[in-house]
Amino acid sequence: VFSAKQYPLVSKCGYIGRLELQPSISNFPYEVKLDNFPGGPEAFDAVLKFCYGLPLDLNPQNIAQLRCASEYLEMSEELEDGNLVTKTEAFLTFVILSSWRDTITVLKSCDALSPWVENLQIVRRCCDSIAWKASRDNLTTSDDAWWLDDVATLRIDHFIRVITAIRAKGANPEVIGKCIMRYASRWLSGMDDELEDVRGYANQGKNGLQFSVLSGRRKEDQSAGSNKEKKAIIENLISILPPKKEAVPCRFLLEMLKMSIVYSVSPALISQLEKRVGMTLETATVKDLLIPNYKNEDQGKLLKSPDQQRTMHNLDVVHRIIEYFLMHEQDQQQLQPTPGKSSVSKLLDSYLAEIAKDPNVSVIQFQVLAEALPENARACHDGLYRAIDTYLKTHPSLSEHDRKRVSKLMICEKLSMDACMHAAQNERLPLRTAIQVLFSEQIKLRAAMQRKESAAESGNISEQETHQTETKSEIMTLKAELENVKTRMAELQKDYVELQLDYARLNNKQKQTVSWNLGWKRIRPSSLFQRKADGEEIEEGRKRSNSTSRKPSLRRRMSVS
Repeated sequence: VFSAKQYPLVSKCGYIGRLELQPSISNFPYEVKLDNFPGGPEAFDAVLKFCYGLPLDLNPQNIAQLRCASEYLEMSEELEDGNLVTKTEAFLTFVILSSWRDTITVLKSCDALSPWVENLQIVRRCCDSIAWKASRDNLTTSDDAWWLDDVATLRIDHFIRVITAIRAKGANPEVIGKCIMRYASRWLSGMDDELEDVRGYANQGKNGLQFSVLSGRRKEDQSAGSNKEKKAIIENLISILPPKKEAVPCRFLLEMLKMSIVYSVSPALISQLEKRVGMTLETATVKDLLIPNYKNEDQGKLLKSPDQQRTMHNLDVVHRIIEYFLMHEQDQQQLQPTPGKSSVSKLLDSYLAEIAKDPNVSVIQFQVLAEALPENARACHDGLYRAIDTYLKTHPSLSEHDRKRVSKLMICEKLSMDACMHAAQNERLPLRTAIQVLFSEQIKLRAAMQRKESAAESGNISEQETHQTETKSEIMTLKAELENVKTRMAELQKDYVELQLDYARLNNKQKQTVSWNLGWKRIRPSSLFQRKADGEEIEEGRKRSNSTSRKPSLRRRMSVS
């Protein structure tokens, strides 16, 4: 109850001015009752301070309340400039929405202000602002994104709107998956805190969903309202799962499936989860598939009554998951072949070995699950034989007909030698199956011996072929080397011819010089010889003349004598 003067309120609040004031029986002349006032007494007290001209402290905790209260009281600009509607709207637009933390705070404060925050689009503007800031630099964010924890603290309807806005801005499906897993780990009790790390089942902590569901340790004082709230969270999270199968791991989908069964989620959403699990079944583990058998009317309580004769685990869900896997595998093989059946066959055999320990599993249930995959899906039947042996050990009172029925599930020809040796000595198997195992073992031994003999006979031939192959390779190598030598010889011959030409040129020059010198030397001796010859002839002529001149004189002398 607040007491206030009429004029300050009427001058700024259009709603108060339009009221027909009724006389009060109390000391005050008039009494006004404000039903469903947004923000309650705290917000009205702040409005009174504003009307009296006192300073008003606007902050992220009260801005949404004051904005709704000012709209409720019609405190618009028509009555007074700078009225509360304008002030709160400006503070919300320019101060709050520009800050990540303040926007988160304002969005959390909108929980009790419906429908005013919706009509004033405060929630929409906050969600858009958060989505814009989150997707601005984190469209391909990692696990340690700074905004995941803040977004996970929002109410489920606000969270859905934020995720929808982030997806509209083109965020990666893996980012959406991380947000969903972080939100589930925070709001769904029993979910593993590190579910998004996608580690193996053995690494789960004590808070893991699998552990809490199997143990049935749910709070006894949990109210129906809390159950409905968690059911609503599960249904909303399933509805916003990205269609890309790699967006969320198979383990998380199976955890959500178990929670959906616990809180009796609608069958359509459970079927959607089963289809999603079937798309990624090759990445699942055996303990992920061990879904406890709950009864919907008991709100997730485990069936412990021995009179009900029900299995410990929900086999129908796993069978539907395998059918969805085969449908998805058939669609994928039309596009490209996938090796998923081999891994799923090993997973199914391990799963059969686990449920075979349950004495309430009937022969028909075991047979239906074992035959869920086609025969060509199993390359080896060792895992299936192990499951059959476990089932026969757990159900020793089976009739001969049922034991034959279970044993026919495996193909003896697809057993390994070790499995054949074990099955041949297994007293739990029917006699006919043991004979088939022995016959198959003999055929395998005979085939192995024939392979060894053929290998020994073909040893020489293979050696000759190997020798011929080596000889051919050596010949090819020698031919290549010979070609290289020929090429090198041609190059050397070319170089040799060029050297010969150069040598011939130099030799011609030297011959010309030597011949000229020899000619000169020949010319000089020949002239001297000619001179000597001429001299000798002259001398001889002189001698002859002298001799002729001497003969007459001698004759004279002789005549005189």
